Amino acid sequence: MKATQFFISTLKEAPADAEVVSHQLMMRAGLIKRLGAGIYTYMPMGLRVIRKVENIIREEMNRAGAVELLMPVVQPAELWQETGRFEKMGPELLRVKDRHERDFIIQPTSEEVITDVARQELRSYRALPKNFYHIQTKFRDERRPRFGVMRGREFTMKDAYSFDRDAEAAGRSYDQMYAAYVRIFERLGLTFRAVAADTGAIGGDRSHEFQVIADTGEDAIVFCPGSDYAANIELAEAVAPTTPRAAASKPLVKTPTPGRSTCEDVAALLGVPLQTTVKSLVLATDTKNERGDITGTTVWLLLVRGDHALNEVKAGKLPGLKDGFRFATVAEIEDHFGCKPGYLGPIGTRKPVKVVADRTVAAMSDFICGANEADFHYTGANWGRDLPEPDLVADIRNVVEGDPSPDGRGVLAVQRGIEVGHVFFLGTKYSAAMNATYLDESGKPQLMQMGCYGIGVTRILGAAIEQNHDARGIIWPDAMAPFTVVVCPIGYDRTPAVKEAADTLHDQLAALGIDVMLDDRGERPGAMFADWELIGVPHRVVISDRGLKEGKVEVQGRREAQATAVPAAEALAFVKGRLGA
Repeated sequence: MKATQFFISTLKEAPADAEVVSHQLMMRAGLIKRLGAGIYTYMPMGLRVIRKVENIIREEMNRAGAVELLMPVVQPAELWQETGRFEKMGPELLRVKDRHERDFIIQPTSEEVITDVARQELRSYRALPKNFYHIQTKFRDERRPRFGVMRGREFTMKDAYSFDRDAEAAGRSYDQMYAAYVRIFERLGLTFRAVAADTGAIGGDRSHEFQVIADTGEDAIVFCPGSDYAANIELAEAVAPTTPRAAASKPLVKTPTPGRSTCEDVAALLGVPLQTTVKSLVLATDTKNERGDITGTTVWLLLVRGDHALNEVKAGKLPGLKDGFRFATVAEIEDHFGCKPGYLGPIGTRKPVKVVADRTVAAMSDFICGANEADFHYTGANWGRDLPEPDLVADIRNVVEGDPSPDGRGVLAVQRGIEVGHVFFLGTKYSAAMNATYLDESGKPQLMQMGCYGIGVTRILGAAIEQNHDARGIIWPDAMAPFTVVVCPIGYDRTPAVKEAADTLHDQLAALGIDVMLDDRGERPGAMFADWELIGVPHRVVISDRGLKEGKVEVQGRREAQATAVPAAEALAFVKGRLGA
């Protein structure tokens, strides 16, 4: 490929609305152009990267035995109504009507459609197992699209769905997809970690996220350096303290804390460690009748140590909260505690509340908590003596660095990651809702066991850049780069020897199947080099008249600080060696 035949459009400065590095560099390198909020045109350079990613995914999915099909972007609402997701999903689900006023959705995912295919086509145990996948455009109407392709509204995903006879067979399908994902991300050249994860809105029983490691990642990944344990922070277990609760040693004192409404401020005022304070969070659950009218409300007080954070996913799995909760209103808080937020605690509430203590809090003694009176906190609070034992003790906090690993093989570390893939074991969640059955050997109908497996194709681009960049631009792994090698001739348009050498090397590399770009634009060396460093091509060959007179060309990897002088006659072999071609 020659640059004058392609389309190259780079910018010196990123648009003002580009917040993260990947967004800035994708815009500057001319990979994407913004059409609307969270909606981008993928320009030729960006599309080449997408196709590289798709090809690797497709090869590994086929290798794992999955069969490709293509499901529609626009889907009839009836299928989503069968599973209840048409009503349950929030405004992120884009609902539309056709000219006949029939309801449709713009798909964010395709569980319903593929289950409909399976219930019509996979009628016998002889047809199982099957795994279908597609690579398709999706749409999620994000309230606040941001970070470029990392959290856009329109995006491309690979979705796969497995159908099996029983849970044991479904587990084998899950393991095959897990292994395929490992191969995919290894081939893409990304540093990643597979972590146990919560199943979230998709539902199901078994789940792993594939996280690209990046300091700018949205997700916190928890792992044990001394073992294989790894989990998303939403799922990582905070192990209960092993030492028994100490006996009370201080009296309960109502202590003035004027204007100090946070645990940090109270600890600073009293000159005590933050770990001696307890944080109060108030939730509410509503009871509704068949018409959906609220008939009653229960207020919950969740207690975590002052230096810990509530894990809402864990809280949402507790009895009484797993059917949905919300944060209590100020009016509800004042009605139950007789005080505004900031000074709340479990001692002396005005009305009864359900008290849930984190495991760590349940093991505390002589702790500090709100006194349910503005500008006051209790010091020296103790379970059993000053307040009843909690209604429930549970793991409801995020783990922190240094916590014991749940597998007992060391302590936990935390790093940031960007989720680019997710595998779920769904069981019969969708097959039961849509009556997707097969006939077993005895002719009896049985529900299919399902799994689903997603990869964010376009999201991978952003994640790869967040992990691989420097002050000059993108540093693509070889497997993802729009071009693997760029030949940069100095004086191409005015020096016949340079032109001949550049054309020859370009043609030789292309004949080997290497994605090579020849920059024949006649740009000045500085501008030409800056473009390709910004775009992130991994390998650069510089051909100049002076170099040819010395019998040399210069080869430089994108991560290398210095070029390597190579005999011109050996340039092809040298580049081939670097690429392992």
